[in-house]
Amino acid sequence: MGDSSDSVSVDMEGISFGGKEHLIETYHGSVSVAVIGDPDKPALVTYPDLALNHVSCFQGLFFCPEACSLLLHNFCIYHISPPGHELGAATISPDKPVLSVDDLADQIEEVLNFFGLGAVMCLGVTAGAYILTLFAMKYRQRVLGLILVSPLCKAPSWTEWLYNKVMSNLLYFYGMCGVVKELLLKRYFSKEVRGNAHVSESDIVQACRRSLEERQSSNVWRFLEAINGRPDITEGLRKLQCRSLIFVGDNSPFHSEALHMTSNLDRRYSALVEVQACGSMVTEEQPHAMMIPLEYFLMGYGLSRPSQSSVSPRSPLSPSCIAPELLSPESMGLKLKPIKTRISLQV
Repeated sequence: MGDSSDSVSVDMEGISFGGKEHLIETYHGSVSVAVIGDPDKPALVTYPDLALNHVSCFQGLFFCPEACSLLLHNFCIYHISPPGHELGAATISPDKPVLSVDDLADQIEEVLNFFGLGAVMCLGVTAGAYILTLFAMKYRQRVLGLILVSPLCKAPSWTEWLYNKVMSNLLYFYGMCGVVKELLLKRYFSKEVRGNAHVSESDIVQACRRSLEERQSSNVWRFLEAINGRPDITEGLRKLQCRSLIFVGDNSPFHSEALHMTSNLDRRYSALVEVQACGSMVTEEQPHAMMIPLEYFLMGYGLSRPSQSSVSPRSPLSPSCIAPELLSPESMGLKLKPIKTRISLQV
């Protein structure tokens, strides 16, 4: 890591989504960024949850046909992985300091500078949603909008802190053992897809379980330590200068956290979508439930599907060009009160 050049490009064709992965050196160490799409288009930056990368956290969403016509048509995607979470990552040297959440947010600013990006759209899941929200607070002019999935904003409760501490100790002494994997899968998915003694776990859970086996446990431990030491950022939410769209599964262990965050955002520029019978990782468990709210949200920036769009996707996403009425939750097709996206389960 210390001898790396500023950027190392690795061909990810057939492994991720057909883009290239760059290993970028920052003040706080190297960070992997997988870039997919036309760099002349507006940028969408993603950040995954604990122990995940862009493949295991966002593949379901970006492989959804509607997402391809909406997100990939309008954006160049910059998938940022937490340090040491990328495919084939080596173990981070124990001599390196454990980064804080502020350090991780500062890394994002360095990534944007490396690629010459201005203001970007952000998409994050749980821990990644916290990092991107903190980034938006620290670098307000660099964020156009926040799309947050089961986000965090408060400091860990005693229950979460203890839960994370148990997982941290297991990771430190036993690595990515079976207990840790079960704790993480419970964090990500609803019981409907995790299965039980009578019903086998779903394909997405099995795929996620396999991906966890590829993670370097000490690298996951480092990210967990940062997230478990996070401060409460509730006070800064109303000062955010961008629009926000929040998704949360009603079976997510962070459901109440998402409600708390929504209640502290400026309601004129934010909306909440609750997805029934879903866990935290809506991007994988029920990505189709995100499509209609996303489409209305992006319409406020002059973006739409290719068949409907008369606006060039290369034009800047400037909220200053949006009619005031498009900045309300009603314009997104959402109610001020949380709405339920009802999904019928197949037995």
